[in-house]
Amino acid sequence: MAERVRVREIDDDEGRRLLRIIRRGTGSVVTWRRAQMILLSAQGMPVAKIAEVTFTSADRIRDVIHNFNTDGFDSLYSKYKGGRPKTFTLPERREIKKIVKSRPTEHDLPFSTWSLTKLADFLVAEGVVDDISHEGLRILLREEGVSFQQVKTWKASRDPDYAAKKARVEHLYAIADGEVIPEKGEPEVVFCLDEFGPLNLQPHPGRQWAERGGKGKDPDRGPRPRRRATYTRPHGVRHLFAAYDLAKDKLYGHIKPIKRRTQFLEFCRYLRTLYPAEVRLAIVCDNYSPHLTTRKCHRVADWAEANNVEIAYTPTNSSWLNRIEAQFTALRYFTLDGTDHPTHKAQSSMIRRYIIWRNHHANDKRLRTLVDRANVA
Repeated sequence: MAERVRVREIDDDEGRRLLRIIRRGTGSVVTWRRAQMILLSAQGMPVAKIAEVTFTSADRIRDVIHNFNTDGFDSLYSKYKGGRPKTFTLPERREIKKIVKSRPTEHDLPFSTWSLTKLADFLVAEGVVDDISHEGLRILLREEGVSFQQVKTWKASRDPDYAAKKARVEHLYAIADGEVIPEKGEPEVVFCLDEFGPLNLQPHPGRQWAERGGKGKDPDRGPRPRRRATYTRPHGVRHLFAAYDLAKDKLYGHIKPIKRRTQFLEFCRYLRTLYPAEVRLAIVCDNYSPHLTTRKCHRVADWAEANNVEIAYTPTNSSWLNRIEAQFTALRYFTLDGTDHPTHKAQSSMIRRYIIWRNHHANDKRLRTLVDRANVA
């Protein structure tokens, strides 16, 4: 005799979660019905009886129970895959995203910004797409994570190789994002590297929970603490060498007392040890002098050639292309805002512990919001 089909043993937390799904009045009806079937099975009701109560077939009940035993709560939520296929191919979507993030003046157009009308007309005129509606363009940009934002002022790059450097960095990002398959000899792993600092021992403004002032405040409450004055800072500074692995979504960092070519190469050697020697790496960094190969010092170029590494430089005054800048925004928010570290040892320890936490909680909602808001590349 075949064994009776029933749901696996569920704990109290899972039972309460099933009850919440059933009792709330919003959400998918499909999810609600599946949760009802699982809860009835957990209460010992046989499949035939559940089919009568839920007005469905016994085979359907068995499928829902088997899926829950295998995939857990993920099986309760529908994964819709029907509907019309995407109109535009992946290369077309990448080209549209690339053009909309550029400026109209780069294409010899007398406009300071793109509108949906101008962008749609330009895409058709350039042969990127045969035809595209304004609403279709709006939906495509939303799916690609591109929004219309207020632009802050920054120095315009006068780098004569601006187009070539920017195109190379964007191509490396496409490889890291899985949009482009690397050809033979191209990097398989992409790091974004930069220095963060100088790290001073000074109070940083921030926010914290405190009692409300005004009419309803406690009369016995003392005055709120003020930030101490730091007229002299005799303890020097520190610098954080940080790298962001785009494929693994991990942050790495070393804190040094100075930032020169020697310290830069030490950190690069550490990054090289994270992958086998046969895996070609790319390191995206800015044009800060310790990163460069000069007429007097060829150490960076010699090391990169000997260790199967490509150093990709962002254009001059275009460090915003480096994706690690968004990670620094989150680091500043979580670690430095509202702090007053007494020593560099305490400050460095907090930064190291934040990097460990960040790598274990890369999908934290607040972290992702800060990074996505600051990320422009």
